[in-house]
Amino acid sequence: MAKKVIVLGETRDGEIRNVTFEAIAAAKKVADGGEVVGVLFGENASGFANEMIHYGADRVLTSEHSDLKQYTTDAYQQAILQVCDQESPEGIIFGHTSSGKDLAPRLAAKLGSGLVSDAVDIEIEGGTAVFTRPIYSGKAFEKKSIEDGLVFATIRPNNIASLEKDEARSGEVQSIDVDIKDLRTIIKEVVKKTAGGVDLSEAKVIVAGGRGVKSDEGFKPLYELAEVLGGAVGASRGACDAEYCDYALQIGQTGKVVTPDLYIAAGLSGAIQHLAGMSNSKVIVAINKDPEAPIFEVADYGIVGDLFEVIPLLTEEFKKVTA
Repeated sequence: MAKKVIVLGETRDGEIRNVTFEAIAAAKKVADGGEVVGVLFGENASGFANEMIHYGADRVLTSEHSDLKQYTTDAYQQAILQVCDQESPEGIIFGHTSSGKDLAPRLAAKLGSGLVSDAVDIEIEGGTAVFTRPIYSGKAFEKKSIEDGLVFATIRPNNIASLEKDEARSGEVQSIDVDIKDLRTIIKEVVKKTAGGVDLSEAKVIVAGGRGVKSDEGFKPLYELAEVLGGAVGASRGACDAEYCDYALQIGQTGKVVTPDLYIAAGLSGAIQHLAGMSNSKVIVAINKDPEAPIFEVADYGIVGDLFEVIPLLTEEFKKVTA
């Protein structure tokens, strides 16, 4: 069993991402009473460090090196490898996010370790961490463990519950010096195509639209419902291909994989490629005019009707409840 586990924290838009706290909870299981060391890079990293401690980290290492303000593979890889040299951890846990998916396999190769990616659960069996991960587009699950060497895993957001926040917890926050050199990638500008709001991969509620929304204007009722529910808006590839919305909203086999508490599918047929990205949602509500639409086969609740009539009605009812 790993006795020291490193967790890489992530920030976005001036806030620490919730998957960071979920990764800490996962690391506590893997460490089995050992030490969990948080690592934060980027602007104001030291300002977020105590948040990691409040959610279970024992201490946090930070660096605000100028080359770590924005994520790049080269810079983060060099920084994490230096942390590993300093700390000699027995385990590493990342979020299975865009940066985690990019960085983890590269690090595993550099460190000569195995890697379990996209884990949705962790159990301790005989002193060994056993990770559960979906395969075949979520149709089946497999259990994997690393029997020898570094225990390295990425966890899918919104699956492993974070620990209760304890503002009374205290721990050491240490600023470290890292040497970043020979960068092949430099970020000069970040251009965002979508407006700010709830992060789709971490959203507890998602309202998703398919070709049935008919136009970019058709997404407006979905945004209104999502705002009332404090959720995010997603889309099928068909809706993105039809230019009803940006590809940043795409959910599915070639888009984002999400597992919200509530997934409302409006005007979505339920193609297998889309189901691969959302079928593990806790509760699925489908709205479609076609009673034979495949989406109803995976839905917990189905509404046969016109989404342009049903969505506004739902919005008004939820407004009454949330008022």
